[in-house]
Amino acid sequence: MFILDDPYVSDFLKQTVLSRKGAVLDNAKARVSLNDEASDVRLLDDEEFAAEARKAPRIYANSENAIGWIAANLADTKLPAMIDVFKDKVAFRDLIAPLYPDYFYKGVAYDDLDDVDPEELFYPCVVKPAVGFFSLGVHRVESAADWKPIVQKIRDEVERIRQYYPPEVLDVDRFVIEQCIEGEEFAVDAFYDGDGNVVIVNILGHLFASADDVSDRVYITSPSIIERWREPFTEFLAELGRRANLADFPVHVEMRVDENGHIAPIEVNPMRFAGWCVTDLAYHAYGVNPYACYLDGAAPDWERILPQREGNVYAVVVADIAPDVDCASIVQVNYEEFKNRFSTPLELRPVDYKRYGVFAFLFAQAREDDLSELHAILGSDLKEFMKLG
Repeated sequence: MFILDDPYVSDFLKQTVLSRKGAVLDNAKARVSLNDEASDVRLLDDEEFAAEARKAPRIYANSENAIGWIAANLADTKLPAMIDVFKDKVAFRDLIAPLYPDYFYKGVAYDDLDDVDPEELFYPCVVKPAVGFFSLGVHRVESAADWKPIVQKIRDEVERIRQYYPPEVLDVDRFVIEQCIEGEEFAVDAFYDGDGNVVIVNILGHLFASADDVSDRVYITSPSIIERWREPFTEFLAELGRRANLADFPVHVEMRVDENGHIAPIEVNPMRFAGWCVTDLAYHAYGVNPYACYLDGAAPDWERILPQREGNVYAVVVADIAPDVDCASIVQVNYEEFKNRFSTPLELRPVDYKRYGVFAFLFAQAREDDLSELHAILGSDLKEFMKLG
């Protein structure tokens, strides 16, 4: 069963839905995405879909916009409780607090940010929306002297951010202030099967331009990343699943690993894999369909897959628009020039930048011993690809 919603339904997800001839919640996004091929699937209204969902073991939602519908229509099922503990970052920190007794975090209302005593915080720390998406509204604070300037930056951003996503996806009325987790950052697409066992369908390494970079510009996956981290991440997610009683549930988990190998979660995004259908990178990289894996309860055959891709890296580049660029002033984006910046582009996905503040997602391939193209794009403001009016 599928719930399709904004911001984006990829052709790959669409073809997966059509090939499975499954049940799809009848909404505006589903009809637009499936076009004339909607007759090849079962479009069910709210009542019909909810009735079938109570019997079906697995639902996949491509967007957290679906969370509001699930809360309203499936309140008598296990889904809302599993979602709630992860969607609110403060509730999530409460859940895992026994595992990290020395970790500092604090929930605060947006209206009360100015009242926070910066001398009482643990530095460096991160302040971000309690219910968030991408790195919108996320800021790193190095010292007490930086607190008030950062709060002002947040206030300057809030109105611009609010227009992009509904509160179920991005709620800027509440924030969490938490201790910075140092180390390498990873994002994991995984699901819990009917018995609560963890199945990983991809692992992404997060590249940064600098220590204070909090953007989502570049993520990479490779056989060496999968081989190194699949087992320890599976063990960690199994413990998380036990604490939250998870089963038949997909997640996109962001975490850091310090120099001693200690794993600490940043956040867990429920009911989906990587947002904006970025999870499709698993297909480009490994021929793995993450949606089919979850719905069938099947694990990728990593022992067979990985040796065939050794030495390669597969990346997704998020062409986010710099905060100092007014999206309304963009006259044109040179997508071809952006695509040609990479020697082995795999797929370019243009985005309505006036609506979302991102002009494209690009999948690309590189050699593990040469990531120069990816590091170069990390340091770009991307204005070279835009014609501004």
